[in-house]
Amino acid sequence: MRHSKGFLTKRTRSLKKKRTLTVCDRVRTFKVDDRVLINVKPYREGMPSPRYNGKSGRIVERRGNAYVVQIQDGRMAKTLVASPLHLRVLK
Repeated sequence: MRHSKGFLTKRTRSLKKKRTLTVCDRVRTFKVDDRVLINVKPYREGMPSPRYNGKSGRIVERRGNAYVVQIQDGRMAKTLVASPLHLRVLK
């Protein structure tokens, strides 16, 4: 079988090092309608696609431990489900 040459092949391997989470990472909370910045941390599972790294959006709702973020991608409005580890408050 031929080797896969997908989008994430060899791109994030160097970043997937073991790192312990800080207390701030674990207790981070947001409110509905907060503006957030998507900051993908690839050393944790459940990350959004790297193409959304650096995009800003608005929190629509909370789903379990994750948040639903609505972003504008070109002309389309898209919704992403991301854990609070990958989100940062936009100032």
